[in-house]
Amino acid sequence: MKRLPQRTCVACREVKAKRELVRIVRTAGGSIEVDTTGKKAGRGAYLCKSKTCWETGIKKNRLEHTLKTSITSEDKVRLLTYAETLPGGVNSKGV
Repeated sequence: MKRLPQRTCVACREVKAKRELVRIVRTAGGSIEVDTTGKKAGRGAYLCKSKTCWETGIKKNRLEHTLKTSITSEDKVRLLTYAETLPGGVNSKGV
């Protein structure tokens, strides 16, 4: 039986299947992008598909720490805009 790859959400620290999370990548050019395919080149971080995890990850600088870069205000706005398309529910840990 094939093992499913697992990743940890940087906001709530919950381990889930890679396909249940959204990858954010810092590209070689230094830009921050949402990687819906999970295959873009660059340093990546994962967040749950919930607004609360995205807000926590961005506002508490957990993405900056994991991606080892500072995130510009324009990138933060773009990421939060993407987060608005996600369900607002709470994950299983209550975060």
